[in-house]
Formats: sequence, C-alpha cells, structure tokens
Amino acid sequence: MAEIIEMPKLSDTMSIGTVVQWLKKEGDAVSSGDMIAEIETDKATMEMEVFSDGILLKQYAKAGDQVTVGDPICAIGQKGEAIPEAGGKSSTPAAAKAEPAKKADPKPEPKAETPAAKPSAPAESKPADKPEPARPATAPAPTDSGERIKASPLAKILASEHGVDLASLKDSGSGPGGRIVKQDVLAAAQAPAKPARAPEAPAKSAAPAPAQPAPKLADVDIPVSNMRAVIASRLLESKTQIPHFYLDTEVDMQPLLALRESVNAGLSKLPPEQGGIKLSVNDFILKAAIEALRRVPAANASWMGSSIRRHGDINLAFAVAVEDGLVTPTIKQAHNKTLRQIAFEARDLISKAQSKKLKPDEMSGSTFTVTNLGMYGIHSFFGIINPPNAAILSVGATVRKPVVDAKGQIVPGDRMHIGLSCDHRVIDGAVGAQLMAAIKEVIENPALMLV
Repeated sequence: MAEIIEMPKLSDTMSIGTVVQWLKKEGDAVSSGDMIAEIETDKATMEMEVFSDGILLKQYAKAGDQVTVGDPICAIGQKGEAIPEAGGKSSTPAAAKAEPAKKADPKPEPKAETPAAKPSAPAESKPADKPEPARPATAPAPTDSGERIKASPLAKILASEHGVDLASLKDSGSGPGGRIVKQDVLAAAQAPAKPARAPEAPAKSAAPAPAQPAPKLADVDIPVSNMRAVIASRLLESKTQIPHFYLDTEVDMQPLLALRESVNAGLSKLPPEQGGIKLSVNDFILKAAIEALRRVPAANASWMGSSIRRHGDINLAFAVAVEDGLVTPTIKQAHNKTLRQIAFEARDLISKAQSKKLKPDEMSGSTFTVTNLGMYGIHSFFGIINPPNAAILSVGATVRKPVVDAKGQIVPGDRMHIGLSCDHRVIDGAVGAQLMAAIKEVIENPALMLV
C-alpha cells in the first residue's frame, strides 16, 4: 500500500517548510536514505531524507509551495499502485501570496499617463495666442516730456486706426517743419510688419518645454520567506523584551594592522594543506572578543528567568548577510581554538551560510555574538541582542584620521569604533565597561591573541 510522506520538522523551531526543489521526479525509484527534496526552513535550506523503498508516485507540493509540518508532501509506493488522496491542510504556493502585487500593478499605469497628457494642451495653445497682442504693444502714447507732436489731423486718425505711435515718428515727419503727414503714418503702419514678428522668436525659444512627469513605479509585494519571518519575530522579541543599553569606544588599530601584515606575509604564501591562509581584520576581532570574554566571564551569560546562567564554554556567533537577511553561525568552544583555527572555521561557516547549507546545530548554542559592518564603510552602530546572549559586539570600519600621540603631536592614525549592546538584566554598566576595556586592550596589543 502506498505511503504518504509528511513534511518533517527539520529544526527545533520549524513550523512551515518551503519546497525549494525536488531532487527526485514523479516515477523515480527511491530507497531508504535517499534525499528527495530541498526544503527551506526558518534557519537554512536542508535536504529531506526518506526512509521508504519504492516509486515516488506523487508530489503533493510543487517547488515554491509552503507546507505545514505534518502535512502531506509526497506519496511513495509500488509502480502502478493507486495514488492516495492527500489529507491534512493544503499547501500554500508562494506564487499565490504574490498575486495581490500583480493585481495592484495595473492601477498606477493610467495615473502615469494622465499627467503627461495635460501639460501638452496648454503648451501648444500659448504660441498661437501671443502674436495677437503684438500690434497693440505699439499703440500711440504721448511723449514722456509732454512735448506736442506735430501731426496733421488725418495723420492722427490714421495712426489711431493702424496702431502707430506718433511719438516714434516725431523726428521723421516729411511735412512742413517736420510735421507728420498721411504718408508717414501709412509707411510706418507697413514697416512694422517684420519687427512685430521679431518678439515671437525669442518668446518661443525662451519658453521652456513642459516638464514630463517621471513615470510612477508600481508597488511590489514580496512574499516573506520562512527565514525572514523568523528574523522579524526574534528581533521584535529582543528589542521589546530585553532592556538594551549601549557602550562605545575607539581603538587604535595600527598595532593590529601591522601584525596582520607581518603574519600574512608568511602564511599567505603557503598552500592550505600546510596551514596557508590570509587572515582578515574580522578574524582578529573574533579572537579579541574571545580573549576578552575569558577575562570578563560575567558577560558570557544568559538570562534564564529565575537565574542567570554563566556559560562555561565560549560559543561565538557572528552575523553573515545572506539573500533573505542574515544568519549567525556559531564557532563552538572558541576559547580552545587558535587564531588560525578561528579563521579557517569562520570561512567554512560563511561559505555554508551563503550557499544555505548550514545545519541547525551550526547556528545554535551561541553565548556571545559579533556583527561587523566595517566592510560596508559604516563607522559605528549598535546591533540588536541575539537571544539568549546577554550582549552583542558591533564593529565599524577602520578610519585613517589625525590623532594626538603620546608626545602630544598630531600624527596620522588608524582608528576603529566598537559598540556593545548589553542586556541590563544580566550585565550592569560596570561589567559592560570592563568587557569593552578588555577588548580594547587585546586589539591594541594583538600579540596577546597568539599565546
């Protein structure tokens, strides 16, 4: 009889899984231990294993569908066997969630076209209206000095009819004593025909073209992935339930940068199998945080409600940006590992995080977290505490700037801001300050990381 396979719980907090892709097609033979699909959980993308032998008869969920834990995902049986009906809740395709965005798209389109049509009508009507007032602009007017204009009665009548300003002809009258006569007015009435059009050219050329409104971009609703939903829930819980307080200090990075350059000059030339590696600034910061927690164990703790648990191991988590947000892989028992081991393990965990291959146990059990935005040029910031940790260290960029040295002279220096967000239920201000002082001392005396 065919067996219905249900969505398994692949992590301790998983409630819904998204089918990323099927590794076996309908009709393929499967055996116990085969991986048949990739499932995105709230923490990572993992392969789903089956423990039955037979034929994959039916896939109840397609790639992109979200399936609740315990709901049918596929059926396995023998060839030619009847396919059982899927019970339980129906899966929710990711595409169905995105449909509201598609329906909203057509609305903005008419709005984008309407403003473009309105300015074009007045733009064409203005040039047609301007030539008419050109002639009245030269209507007769008395001279500014009040001087009497010598003109015959007929010339005055013609000037009024033709819109000729007699003041403009007072020095060019052809009658006796410079008197303006009929011929002068008629000649002036015909002559301005060309000049009257002259103002039109600058008016047209000076008039700016109507600005076309920028096209309105459509709103897009992006379905929330399982990982993003969990991140949102955890950060909201952390920020609203944990009483944060913040500390900040500046450290001298010149000794660390000099040591890094010296170490890399030797290690980077070796092949990986001989321990060759190029250490990053972040590798040194992770190691500095570990050494500081050795000195201030009160900061390596968690709030348990009725007690405060001071952890024996230092399990160091660090934030890694991925497509759907960020994850925090954890270096377990970091206090027992060298700088080189920390660097190798960090690279391995980063690679897994970016390819969504982290296992749940590689992202759990942390006791302290480091988040670094220095590579993005951020000078200083404060991270949100990653429960159940009691603190998170935020690392900014190394900045070259003028500083005052021990002799009181202004010299070039390399400085970096580090910030500490603390859970005030577990860490008091004095303990937080001690931890920051310890981190600063280790960074500014980086040889301490090598012993």
